[in-house]
Amino acid sequence: MRILIVEDDPACRGVLRGLLERAGHQAVVASDGLSGMALLQHDPACRMVIADWQMPDLDGAELCQAIRLGDFSGHVYIILLTGPSAKQERMAGLSAGADDFITKPLDHAELMARLTIAERVLAMEARDVALFALAQLTEIRDPQAGAHLERLRAYAYVLAWHLSGLPAYQPIIDREFLRCIYAASPLHDIGKVAILDTILLKPGRLTPEEFEIMKTHSAIGAQTLQAALDHFPEARFLQMARDIAAGHHEKHDGSGYPAGLKGSEIPLPARIVSLADVYDALTTQRVYKPAFTHDLSKQMLLEGTGRDFDPDVVAAFLACEEQFIAISYRTSDRPRPTPAEPACSLVDAAV
Repeated sequence: MRILIVEDDPACRGVLRGLLERAGHQAVVASDGLSGMALLQHDPACRMVIADWQMPDLDGAELCQAIRLGDFSGHVYIILLTGPSAKQERMAGLSAGADDFITKPLDHAELMARLTIAERVLAMEARDVALFALAQLTEIRDPQAGAHLERLRAYAYVLAWHLSGLPAYQPIIDREFLRCIYAASPLHDIGKVAILDTILLKPGRLTPEEFEIMKTHSAIGAQTLQAALDHFPEARFLQMARDIAAGHHEKHDGSGYPAGLKGSEIPLPARIVSLADVYDALTTQRVYKPAFTHDLSKQMLLEGTGRDFDPDVVAAFLACEEQFIAISYRTSDRPRPTPAEPACSLVDAAV
């Protein structure tokens, strides 16, 4: 890693730099918070900062706040150097945005352990970026898809977050579930990379034969993700991504595809993404339909309660509909919705 050291004590700065470089890292140094911030802004490869608490101009907490308010392409991991009994400093540091702490005097083993944690966190973010980029392979083939993936994962997260507050779902939806559904949901249609453009981009209704081919994307996506899962069987996000790809077109009454699963047989993440996907399909323009208003889309979702969608997920949608509206219009590619009667069914809306 490329690590920025912000330390006004030359001796401590030298010791820390030596430890990092002997461990194989690249060290960039600054003697105060202001120069450290300037270096960070001009060095996008630097994703980690180790900063002293007591410094002139900007102290450790103030540097944390400045970084968190800054315009960086990804998360900057911040470790603050504190004294052996600095509980108040640690609380203030956490509030300012610090990720971790190292106690002075420096202990080599502790420093290496803290760096390992930091690498793991940054690798998780890199993985999520890679997943999103992979998911966009299906979207860039369709110029009308726009910000579908961004909205979809935001909708899915909002629904899961609401359900997590209900007693029945508290044992199921934890912080890891929320993080995974946000990362994995964009892979729901990854199987569409195998569908011919003549079918995927057809400007109109699919024939029954074409629809059968289109339906294979669920199984193809699940098989693709299962192959990855075979190599990393403990990866929860891959398990969730596979379940979502396989099950987001299943229906609550068992009339969906590819397996005809019913009710709780459908994995919860797939039930959540199913509603999020259909809502976005209804409220956006597609080659075969105009964008519908929120109210018209809501009416269609309600009509599908217990048939197409899990009633609990629909109830969560109703509780969060203002957040859905806000997410829906957060992007700039939105055409004006039409209040006209729908010219498509829920099946047509999201295939």
